Amino acid sequence: MKPTQQKTFDKALFQDNVKRHLTATYASTVEHANSRLWYLAMGRALAELTTFDLLETEQDERIVNAKSLNYLSLEFLIGRLTGNNLISMGLYEQIAEAMAELGLSLTDILEEERDPSLGNGGLGRLAACYMDSCAAQEYPTVGYGLHYEYGLFKQSFEDGHQKEAPDAWGGVEGYPWEVARPELKQEIGFYGHVEVTQENGVEKRRWVPGMLVQAMPWDLPIVGYQSETVYPLRLWECRAIAPFSLESFNNGNYFEAQHALIDAGNITKVLYPNDNHEKGKTLRLMQQYFHSAASVRDILRRHEAAGFALADLPKQETIQLNDTHPTIAIPELMRILIDERELSWDEAWAICSHTFAYTNHTLLPEALETWSESLIQRLLPRHMEIIYQINHLFLQEVRAKWPGDVSKQQKLSVIEEGFHRMVRMANLCVIGSYAVNGVAALHSELVKRDLFPEFNELYPGRLQNVTNGITPRRWLKFCNPGLSALISAKIGDEWPAHLDQLEAISQYADDKTFQQQFMAVKKENKQRLADWVKEHMDIELDTNAIFDVQIKRLHEYKRQHLNMLHILSLYHRLVNDASFDMHPRVFFFAAKAAPGYHLAKEIIYAINKIAEKVNNDPRVSDKLKVVFIPDYRVSMAEIIIPAADVSEQISTAGKEASGTGNMKMALNGALTIGTMDGANVEIREEVGDDNIYIFGLEVDGVEALRAQGYNPYDFYHADPLLKASLDLLLGDEFTPGMPGKLRTTYDSLLDGGDPYLVLADFASYVAAHQAIDEQYRDQAGWAKKAILNTALVGKFSSDRSIRDYVNNIWKLEAIKR
Repeated sequence: MKPTQQKTFDKALFQDNVKRHLTATYASTVEHANSRLWYLAMGRALAELTTFDLLETEQDERIVNAKSLNYLSLEFLIGRLTGNNLISMGLYEQIAEAMAELGLSLTDILEEERDPSLGNGGLGRLAACYMDSCAAQEYPTVGYGLHYEYGLFKQSFEDGHQKEAPDAWGGVEGYPWEVARPELKQEIGFYGHVEVTQENGVEKRRWVPGMLVQAMPWDLPIVGYQSETVYPLRLWECRAIAPFSLESFNNGNYFEAQHALIDAGNITKVLYPNDNHEKGKTLRLMQQYFHSAASVRDILRRHEAAGFALADLPKQETIQLNDTHPTIAIPELMRILIDERELSWDEAWAICSHTFAYTNHTLLPEALETWSESLIQRLLPRHMEIIYQINHLFLQEVRAKWPGDVSKQQKLSVIEEGFHRMVRMANLCVIGSYAVNGVAALHSELVKRDLFPEFNELYPGRLQNVTNGITPRRWLKFCNPGLSALISAKIGDEWPAHLDQLEAISQYADDKTFQQQFMAVKKENKQRLADWVKEHMDIELDTNAIFDVQIKRLHEYKRQHLNMLHILSLYHRLVNDASFDMHPRVFFFAAKAAPGYHLAKEIIYAINKIAEKVNNDPRVSDKLKVVFIPDYRVSMAEIIIPAADVSEQISTAGKEASGTGNMKMALNGALTIGTMDGANVEIREEVGDDNIYIFGLEVDGVEALRAQGYNPYDFYHADPLLKASLDLLLGDEFTPGMPGKLRTTYDSLLDGGDPYLVLADFASYVAAHQAIDEQYRDQAGWAKKAILNTALVGKFSSDRSIRDYVNNIWKLEAIKR
C-alpha cells in the first residue's frame, strides 16, 4: 500500500511548514537561513508527518492486541534518517522538488545531517537494519536503546596517529526527527540494600535503592517502506530526579548543589565508556541496568495497559537481547514479578524464561561479557540474590543430567570461581532464554560445537541460527541510485521489498550492453568517492584502478594488517622487480580503533605512514595508492560501498561471527576476497565459486595448525616475499630518519606469536589477489561476475532474517496498516 502522505502530499503546505519551523523553531528568516537551518526546519516539518503516524500505529487496536517484538540493544547505528525516511515514505522526489522551488538542493541539505552515532559497528548497524525490516514487513516492534549525548568518538589523524574527539551528534539544536515522550518516563534505582520482612510467616525481600534517577524516553521514527506503519526506536536518557539543591546553592556549595545532576547525566553521556578502570566498569554496568530496567518497565506498562494478565506476557511480548549487554533484564523482570507483583518463584520463572531470546555475536572468549560479583552486589544487591537463586536451581539440573561431574558444573555455572568471582552473562542468557541464535550458519554450528556444547545437550533445540541480513532500502536503493534505477528498468521496482527478485538480473550477466551499463554505474560511483577523497584528503585517484575496500572496526582478528602486508609486498615488487606488472589499484581503509587498544592504533599509524610514502613515490607511479578515510560512519559507508570493486573479508576462519559489510558490497557489485568465515561461507554458496575469491585456512586447518604448535618464524623464513614485506616495517622507509617506528606490528606477528595466523595465510592471500588482478583485465568477465554478485545475494536481505526470527523464534503476525 502506498503511504497516505504520498497520496495527499500538499507541496505548498509542506513549504509553509518548513518556513514556519525556520522562523518559529529556529528564529531565522528565509533570507538569512544557512543550509544547516534549512535542514533542521525541513527535518522538523517531515517529522510532524512521521510522529502522527507513530501515534496512529501505537494506538491501532490490532497492534495493541497483537504479539510484539521488543528489541533490546545498547547500540543502534541508524545512520542519517532523512534521506532513508524519504525513500520509505515515497516522498523523495516530491520533497526534492519542493525544496528546489525554495531555491535549495535536497542533496546539499542532506549533507548537513550528522550521523546519530549510537553504535560502535556491526552489532549496532544490524540492530538498525532489523528495525527497518520489522517496520517494512509490519511486524509490531519497539526498539529500545540509550540516548547517548556523545556517540562513538570523531576520529581524525595527526601525523598518522588516531585522535579521538567527542561526537555531539545531536548538535546544540537537537535532532529534528526525535520526539520527547515525558509521559512515559520511568524511575530507576541503584545501590542501596535489601530489606527483609515477615508477612504471615513468609519472608519478603524488597530492594531499597540508595540512588534514584529518571529515564526520559525519546522516540525516533522507524518508517515502514511504502506503508503508514511507523514504529518507535525508544532511546532512554538519564536525568536527575531532583537536579538542583537550592539549599546547598544558597549555602555557597555550588558543586554539591548540582551533584545529583552530574551523577545522573554521566550514565547516558557517552557510548561505551572506557571500562579498563573500576569507575568505568561501574558506569558501564549502570548503563546496562538503566537501559534494561527502563525497557522492561515500559514493556510491562504497555502489556498491562492493554488489559493482559502477567501470566500472558510470553504470549504477547518477546524480548530479544542483542548480545549480552541487556542480560540484566532477566533478573530485573524476575525481581519485579516476585518482589513487586508478589508471584511465586516458579510462576515468575515460567513467565521470564519464555519471554527472552538471546543473540550471540561472538566466539572470542575475551568478548564474552563477565562482571565482578562484588560490583553487581554493590550496585544491584537484589539482582545478585536473584542471580544466585537462578544459578542454584540451574546447577540442580546440571547435577541431574551429569551426576558427579564437577567440571560440568564449573563450566556451566553462572558464577565463575576464582580470586575474583565473576558473573558470566552469556551463561545467564542461555539459561534464561527460550531461544539462542548465532548469526551465520558456520557461527551457529561453532556456538553449538565449541562455545556451548553442554548447553546444546542440556537444552536440545534451544540453540538455533539466523543468518544476518542488511536492509536493501538503505544499502542499495538509497545509497546507489544509479544501480537501483538500472535494476528497476529491467525487473520493475518491487525488489526493495522482495530482494530475491534480483535473481532475474542474472539473465543479463552475459549481455554486453547491460555489462557496459552496469560498469558505467560503478564508474560513476567510483568517481563520487574519488571526488570526496580529492576534496577532503587532497589525493588524486584514477577511477580505472581497482578500488579495493576494507571497512570495519580495527581489530587483529579482522586482519587489516594482512591487507597491509599485501600492500607492502606489491610496493616491494614494484620498486625492486622491473618485470613485475600489476593493474593499478587503490586500497581503501576506514576503521576506528578502540581508544585503549594499543596494537590496533599502531596498525592505523603504520597504514597511514605507508600511504604517505606510497602515494608520493614516483617509482610506483599510479600503480598503487593507499587511502585511509578518517571517521568511518554510516554516511561514509554509503559513498564507499557502491564504489567498491573488491570487498576484503579476511578474518581468521572461525573468528568473524557473520559480517554484514560483506553482504553490502556484494549487493552493490563488488567481488569478495575472503576466508571461509562467517557469512562468507553462505555468500559463496549463493554466488558460486567462480564469483568469489576464497583463500586461507578453514576452521579445521586453523585448529590443526594451532594443535601442532604454530611458529610464525617458520613462514617468515620460508617465504622471501613475506620476509621482505615484513622487514620493510623495521627500517625508516616510511618514517624517514626514525627507524623502527612501525616495529610494533612486526613484533606482534613474530615475537607476539601471530595469534590470528596472518603469516600462515599470507601466500594464499597474495595468490588470490593475483587472480583478481588477472580477472580485472578482462572487463567483460569481471562485469559478469559483478552482476552475478548483485543478482544472487537476495538471501542476505534483513527482511529474510526477520522472517526467520518470526517463523522460528518470535511467532509474530504482520499487521498491515
